[in-house]
Amino acid sequence: MVYRVLISDNISEEGVKLLRREKDIKVDIKTGLSEEELIETLGDYHGLIVRSQTKVTRKVIESGVNLRVIGRAGVGVDNIDVEAATERGIVVVNAPEGNTVSAAEHTIAMLLSLLRKIPSANESLKRGEWDRKRFMGVEFRGKTLGIIGLGRIGSLVASKAMGLEMKVLAYDPFITKERARELGVPLTSLQEVIMKSDFLTVHTPLTKNTYHLIDEEKFSMMRRGVYIVNCARGGVIDEKALYEAIKSGKVAGAALDVFEEEPPRNSPLLELEEVVVTPHIAASTVEAQKSVGVIIAEEVISALKGLPVRNAVNLPSIKAEDYEFIRPFMFLGEKMGRLVASLVDSEINEVNVKYYGTLSGRDTEYVTRSVLKGIMEHILGSGINLVSAPMIAESRGIKIVESSTSETDNYTNLLEVVLRGKNVERKVLGTSFGKQDVRVIKIGDYNVDLIPKGHVIISLHEDRPGVIGRVGTLLGQNNINIARMHVGRIVDEPGGIAIMVLSIDNPPSEEVISSMEKLEGIINAIHIYFGG
Repeated sequence: MVYRVLISDNISEEGVKLLRREKDIKVDIKTGLSEEELIETLGDYHGLIVRSQTKVTRKVIESGVNLRVIGRAGVGVDNIDVEAATERGIVVVNAPEGNTVSAAEHTIAMLLSLLRKIPSANESLKRGEWDRKRFMGVEFRGKTLGIIGLGRIGSLVASKAMGLEMKVLAYDPFITKERARELGVPLTSLQEVIMKSDFLTVHTPLTKNTYHLIDEEKFSMMRRGVYIVNCARGGVIDEKALYEAIKSGKVAGAALDVFEEEPPRNSPLLELEEVVVTPHIAASTVEAQKSVGVIIAEEVISALKGLPVRNAVNLPSIKAEDYEFIRPFMFLGEKMGRLVASLVDSEINEVNVKYYGTLSGRDTEYVTRSVLKGIMEHILGSGINLVSAPMIAESRGIKIVESSTSETDNYTNLLEVVLRGKNVERKVLGTSFGKQDVRVIKIGDYNVDLIPKGHVIISLHEDRPGVIGRVGTLLGQNNINIARMHVGRIVDEPGGIAIMVLSIDNPPSEEVISSMEKLEGIINAIHIYFGG
């Protein structure tokens, strides 16, 4: 299959080259499209890459009938309707680390320009003036910088500020005190940061909760003569309230790289000498643009090919070390989900996922999502992904239960998936022996050794001579080669019912499976395709 990707805002040539290097990806660059033009165009594309200019609205998303991934070459995604994308199972990815250094450096540069009145002094001197007294500045050293938002950029700003001998206070409801201690930054309330800071900088996304976070009330709480910087998102600061605070002298000056309306047409802030502005260029360095272009290209390629992505906005974030550890279990979980769902021929009411051993101490949400993806794909067919799987399961009234224990017998780790429905319960267990070696080791009460790849036939049969031979003859007559076989009992004694797991080189027809079930001694048989 050839995937088509539309780039509607300019990204680095390195990112474009990376996409075009893929033989199964075709790239088109069409910038400056209106919403209507984008709606008319998007239906043919599987991927969309934007920066901040393109607005990916609900209408745009609904027009992308083949859309699988939206990539934002940068950090903020307020120009993308993430909720609408999630509802349609579209992965939204960004490049949060690509412009971190550039944005942090620009923040410090803006603050320095503001405190030393560099833009005004530059203009004055170029007009032929020599007015040194007018441009009396303020030092960094010993002053308190309040940081609202201690994420990647905010924490780097904190580090640079401390290097400039500033004191730092921070507010971020999503950062733990342990993480703040690692950074050497006191974590406190929003009110305290606002009240105690000489300089204030914001580094939050624009959400319903952060819109006009700094408003008239917050300005009234600040020290007189405070300086404010916003290189994050327009709208976090109420610009009308900021204008009034500057005019009254409460705020000594502001440095703004972002605005509620961009470009800021007729903004009274642009008329004030106390305001330093730049046209949303905090991430505009050669290094940053190259980095975000490459990162977003890599993420879009992974998403289109069904591989895990690290920077999905509508998926939970995960530490790099946890991600590397759980990758084989994501693969195993999806295959186990497909397997256990194939063992149930009635409605499913509950999915129970349990983690044993070393898995119990890890962030395993991606594994649970992978299990649900496998289950839902068996029920509904392809097109399910890690974004949509939990939502689809819940919409069908399926209860999802997760649990873990550090205890396990014989194995370092175990993954257990149990499906419960009306008068039915099916269970499978699996483990990983390394990044490339995962196994299903139990189906129900039967011990097995199943590599979940390719075509597999699973059958229950009477444990007596001749039964397995008849199956081999049938498959041979139909030119189906057995690559691997495992036969298991509940107890290690002859007689009773046994399980047979056959890995085969080519898919059996429905007639072959039906003929197999009619063989003497065979109780049932199912064919499962696990993929590569």
